[in-house]
Amino acid sequence: MTRVLLIDDDVELTGLLQEYLQRDGFEVAAVHDGAGGAEAALSGSHDIVVLDVMLPGLNGIETLRRIRATSRVPVLMLTARGDDVDRIVGLELGADDYVPKPCTPRELVARLRAILRRTQPVEAGGEGAQRLVNGPLALLPGNRSAEWHGQPLALTSAEFNLLEVLLRQAGRVVGKAELSERGLGRPLARYDRSIDVHVSSIRQKLGPRTDGLPWIRTVRGIGYQLVKD
Repeated sequence: MTRVLLIDDDVELTGLLQEYLQRDGFEVAAVHDGAGGAEAALSGSHDIVVLDVMLPGLNGIETLRRIRATSRVPVLMLTARGDDVDRIVGLELGADDYVPKPCTPRELVARLRAILRRTQPVEAGGEGAQRLVNGPLALLPGNRSAEWHGQPLALTSAEFNLLEVLLRQAGRVVGKAELSERGLGRPLARYDRSIDVHVSSIRQKLGPRTDGLPWIRTVRGIGYQLVKD
């Protein structure tokens, strides 16, 4: 049973979401403050975290910062509708995705399942289990690990998914719609900058090529291309 941690100070809403998620087969725990939420998230007892940005005391952004300091547990942010600043900061700090509030329980479950599908190890023998290599970059989808110049490369689950899509099509331009569908598990929304923020983070982790250009090219108005090496 998938274990979900809800971090939200809205006790009534949390109760409703908890009830809905439990009916849908999830095991759910709830914490109503940031400090306690970060501690619970770092305990290793949960498979995914739902984190509200608007928390008293230690807010959602700082809570996420604490979590990401030592953990790669998937985190889905709950953000105020139209609040692009918190949304982008959250993604830059390593949130896997976000859902604007108010959201329906059905939408939340769909987004959780999309993230979880893309964070599960691949069974041995399938196409997804093969080692993918391009120059100094290697991805091992079977255990969802990455290497850069032979050293471990720390990626969030969303970054791993997007980089895998680009690596499987190295040298080709991949549109943002395809990246969103295959990497984030949802259709690309209008004005959605999630892909851009995740790709920017991956670029920083890879650094420039020997010619000074980035490993991931932006093709304006279309998408991104991982340079084939």
